Amino acid sequence: MNVILMEKVKGLGAMGDVVTVKSGYARNFLVPKGKARVATEGNLQAFETRRAELEAKAGADLATAQATHEKMQGLVVSIDTKAGDEGKLFGSVGTQDVVDALAALGFAVERRQVQMPDGAIRVVGTYELVIGLHAEVDATITVDVKAA
Repeated sequence: MNVILMEKVKGLGAMGDVVTVKSGYARNFLVPKGKARVATEGNLQAFETRRAELEAKAGADLATAQATHEKMQGLVVSIDTKAGDEGKLFGSVGTQDVVDALAALGFAVERRQVQMPDGAIRVVGTYELVIGLHAEVDATITVDVKAA
């Protein structure tokens, strides 16, 4: 299925590109999230008339993400949780815990933006996590998990 990308999609293309994707991916993810539209003549013409408006919005979103990146880069977030004598946590520290800790510091991020490549944290220690602020901007933070 051919779709027009309404914004930059990581691994797929930039705004305005007409790409071919599997129909399920388009119907179930790209179109409902507003990231793409079906590539028909009418939609292509409508996109071209709105291109300047969409590019201005994308530029503003990128500028906001870069400003947040400057504030967030190198940030150390401390999370206190219950742990055993050997440093093993009772439970785990997941993406929601990181989002809550960042919210306490004044940063508004969503769970889906927190990238935990090794899964949930289950041991006391210091971990480097990546926060995907925008398709082009990632901030690296340090999460220090301590026993309470």
